[in-house]
Amino acid sequence: MELKNKKAIVTGGSRGLGKATAIAFAKLGIDVAITGRNEANLTETVSELKALGVNAFYEVFDVGNYDEVKTGIKNIISNLGTVDILVNNAGIAAFGTLNEMDPTVWENIIKTNVLGMYYVTKEVLPYLIDKNEGDIINISSTAGLNGNASTSAYSASKFAVIGLSQSLMKEVRKNNIRVNTLTPSTIATDMSLELGITDGNTESVLQPEDFAQLIVAGLQLPRRAMMASGSLWSTNP
Repeated sequence: MELKNKKAIVTGGSRGLGKATAIAFAKLGIDVAITGRNEANLTETVSELKALGVNAFYEVFDVGNYDEVKTGIKNIISNLGTVDILVNNAGIAAFGTLNEMDPTVWENIIKTNVLGMYYVTKEVLPYLIDKNEGDIINISSTAGLNGNASTSAYSASKFAVIGLSQSLMKEVRKNNIRVNTLTPSTIATDMSLELGITDGNTESVLQPEDFAQLIVAGLQLPRRAMMASGSLWSTNP
């Protein structure tokens, strides 16, 4: 499918998977709006996107704050003119046993990873329904397929992402809207490096651009086809 001149929103788009996805989109001629909480990072990324010849801008808001989301998405649509693609990428992680983890940390993970995705989708979806076409890509994790010790909050949030996505997919197929849920394994993102999950070795660890390539491949399918789910793993154990 031809993607040039499409309009995309990427949450958490200033670094990691979000930034790699935004750059991949810009290289295909897709205009991109990115969101995040760090304005300095957003500004830097938007400059990189504009250098690729597309219209790009950012909105600063916390996806876990519904009032901020409503205002931010309204501003984005005003600037983009429309929207064709939504990538729900914004997310946070912290690890610790259920007893050890502070309840506020648990709550923030759920608020950002689950409610954040819900809030943004709720505000974008009416525009896609009006067009009777669109793509929503929700980023879960292999942690949403299997729980592990000390990952209860993160796994719970990513399991929830999968359940929400599967329900939404069945709701909006009639509107020619494709909902794709992706479950990557460990990728050398800023977050995974900061948490010490990986050393980021480019020879053995998945890189953000690998994941962006998977997203693009799903979007390039003809409209009659939909990649409802997909996992990405490193070839190295």
